[in-house]
Amino acid sequence: MDLQSIKNRFGIIGNSPALNHALNTASQVASTDLSVLIAGESGVGKEAFANIIHALSSRKHNPFIAVNCGAIPEGTIDSELFGHEKGSFTGAVDSRKGYFETVNGGTIFLDEIGEMPLGTQARLLRVLESGEFIRVGSSKVQKTDVRVIAATNKDLLEYTTQGKFREDLYYRLSTVPIRVPALRDRPDDIPLLFRKFSTDFAERYKTQSVQLDASAQQLLVSYPWPGNVRELKNIAEQISVLSTDKSISAETLHKFLPQKDTNRSLALMPPAGSPVASGKDFSSNTERDILYKLFFDLKKDMNDLKAMFFELAHHQGHFPAQPGNETMLPAYNAASTEPVPVVAAAPYNPNTHVLLQPNDHVDHHEDVEESLMLADREKEFIMKALKKHRGRRRDAANELGISERTLYRKIKEYDIKE
Repeated sequence: MDLQSIKNRFGIIGNSPALNHALNTASQVASTDLSVLIAGESGVGKEAFANIIHALSSRKHNPFIAVNCGAIPEGTIDSELFGHEKGSFTGAVDSRKGYFETVNGGTIFLDEIGEMPLGTQARLLRVLESGEFIRVGSSKVQKTDVRVIAATNKDLLEYTTQGKFREDLYYRLSTVPIRVPALRDRPDDIPLLFRKFSTDFAERYKTQSVQLDASAQQLLVSYPWPGNVRELKNIAEQISVLSTDKSISAETLHKFLPQKDTNRSLALMPPAGSPVASGKDFSSNTERDILYKLFFDLKKDMNDLKAMFFELAHHQGHFPAQPGNETMLPAYNAASTEPVPVVAAAPYNPNTHVLLQPNDHVDHHEDVEESLMLADREKEFIMKALKKHRGRRRDAANELGISERTLYRKIKEYDIKE
């Protein structure tokens, strides 16, 4: 099948050399059973290439399944992929077939392969090399005939040097590598894609198709599109639905393009003067940002709790406040990083957890070591964000400063009911 026929059949828009090369490689490797590793940024359409390879292969009449490795908790991914026996773990009330068993004869697409745990990587390597796998809780070796197509938006070769990904699995998967170009690397295709999306949405919503003037097209091409084709499609849909004027200028288009949310970035930054405040690599799109915010909020809550404890003990008459009996608690102050003095009514013994009476002699005191339950606090923040945005995961993820994909994984991990 020639290149233009493939584009027409699968709805691929664009003529950039990098895109054409990726499509040519996919069509050539489709007729084989070689493993394929598709690399590219999030939103470039890696799953579309997996579908093309499967549809043009001899397995096209057999099952195809896409599995997001980053969305499956580490404790259950082995069961999902390879199945389990009854009673093999808590909750395994029945035996269950895994994807490699149910898709026998077909193709399995492992998206976000870089998120796969190392133990599961070893089992996957065995499937790729011998076609053998073992269900969780079983000792029986089973055979399967499944073609594996993997995708990643990470640098897996760098991951191998960091010990996050098996080097032997990397070379086994990347028998044929395909790199899907980012949208900003194919600027001539951007207006074509926008026109296709806006026409489709006009038909769907029974409205007039929007048209971009010269200034809007220039802005459209110059925008970096960090979300790639997925982001462009979302913008086209927003404009098609929300814009009353169907002739779009650069000024109108600018209103729909995301602006840098400096307020949210500042909210997630640690207080000035803290050890992490001077770090140069501080991204608001990582889970680390949430942990920083949780840590400093938790410190503030602990200091408030200490102050409330001493005040309550004083009012209940356990001991009177005495001059000079001040404990310097590292309370959080938005305007200063220096500790503020909190008057403690009487010393507290952290070893016995008993309030000392006023006449007891104390030579020194020790601060109570705080237990930082970050996991509980992280779950609490996620639940609050979901409640605030009425279950809208994208808005909740933006509020928390993490990706929607990471939020999905955290919801599964903490078993949060929406």
